[in-house]
Amino acid sequence: MALSDDMQLLSSLPLFQGLEPDQLRLIAFGAEHRPIATGHLLFRERSPAECAYVVVRGRFELSTQGRDGKPHVAAVAEPGTMLSELALATMVERKYTAIALEEAEVIRIPRPLFHRLLEEYPQLARVMQERIRQNLLALASGAKALEDRFR
Repeated sequence: MALSDDMQLLSSLPLFQGLEPDQLRLIAFGAEHRPIATGHLLFRERSPAECAYVVVRGRFELSTQGRDGKPHVAAVAEPGTMLSELALATMVERKYTAIALEEAEVIRIPRPLFHRLLEEYPQLARVMQERIRQNLLALASGAKALEDRFR
């Protein structure tokens, strides 16, 4: 994939919408592409997350381990999905196990690269903080709705 294609894909993600071309270029240039074969693990639930991934092609099954010890499919990530967004800001654990359902490719964005973006463009820190906060609020709201539904 060309740098311009990566920039276009990144600009479509909610976290990076509205970034200037130079800012997107910094991320796209510093990120790396990784091919993932069908059935292979991208990451495991509860493992430390030191980066985020953007699905370029293919699909990933996202599952959690149930109390019965068996995996339970929570979602399927398709192209244009960012996985582990919070890992860009701070150390967190992976919430799911991600396994490629078909030949796939991801863009790996390491936390230090994201921090470099914020250091070089300090005005972005407030924008990114607000976007991450909104995503967390939406996640918490969804969890609350599920909790209420199963009471």
